[in-house]
Amino acid sequence: MDTGAEHLSPFRYLAKAKPLSMADQHMNGISLFILIVFILLSTGGAVIMDNLKIKDWIIFAVYIPLLLKGFYLFFAIQVARQWEKAVVLRMGKMRGLRGPGLFWIVPILDTITTWIDHRVMVTPFSAEKTLTRDTVPVNVDAVLFWLVWDAEKAALEVENYRAAIAWASQTALREVIGQMTLADILIGRNKMDADLQRIIDERTTPWGITVQSVEIRDIVIPADLEDAMSRQAQAERERQARVILGESEMQIAASFAEASKAYINNPTALHLRAMNMLFEGLKEKGALVIVPSSAVDTMNLGGISGITAMAQQNIDKIQ
Repeated sequence: MDTGAEHLSPFRYLAKAKPLSMADQHMNGISLFILIVFILLSTGGAVIMDNLKIKDWIIFAVYIPLLLKGFYLFFAIQVARQWEKAVVLRMGKMRGLRGPGLFWIVPILDTITTWIDHRVMVTPFSAEKTLTRDTVPVNVDAVLFWLVWDAEKAALEVENYRAAIAWASQTALREVIGQMTLADILIGRNKMDADLQRIIDERTTPWGITVQSVEIRDIVIPADLEDAMSRQAQAERERQARVILGESEMQIAASFAEASKAYINNPTALHLRAMNMLFEGLKEKGALVIVPSSAVDTMNLGGISGITAMAQQNIDKIQ
């Protein structure tokens, strides 16, 4: 687990976002170009008329309207990008959505309150030191994928829909963590993702926002608890190994018991088995095999020296 993950509250995350560029502020090049053209035309015309000794009031009568026209077009012409909708209010009332592409507004009467992005947005969020149902503090990092399907609701139903969805995601994460045990969180990430998606989607649907998916990135538990869980897992593996070893010994003992019954009913097989064991033991050069005399008498194998000599003779023949 990555213990170095950065935990940001929704407001801290928004504060760390990059500052708005000229494109983010929708300073479109068309209106800026038109403004520059009108300024140059009005200024150039005023200079020419002044050189021609035209009266000042006539110069101002031409210069001022051209300049005002340029500023009017600068504020009236707007451009929305392919993935955007502009929310336009006229005299404080909803006039409609504009875009994508080129559109016009009436300066002073119309205002663009916000630009709504219809692409899939990504919002990271986290819950720090949140208690599970079995009172274990955990840090959880997650990522939310969402999009705006109703730009009008996103603009009118909530003050700041980006901050609102970040806060809703964080509170939902804390709520889900509090309803689950640590074991459920560690082994049930898919269920946790589904629960978070359902809860957040229910809260954001009235704002015109839908949640596509939620993914848990990281789960950090206290270091001492992590060590305890590691020791517990190791002890469990050792217990299973001992159980398997004991079961194996029971099976071996049962096999020996069956073999002993077969040897009791067939003494010849027992004698052959004894001879084979002795033969295998004498295969290795320099091997010393000690057979108790009681075992020889029990198996009725005769003199140990005779058995050994016979076995050694067989080995010499093989070699």
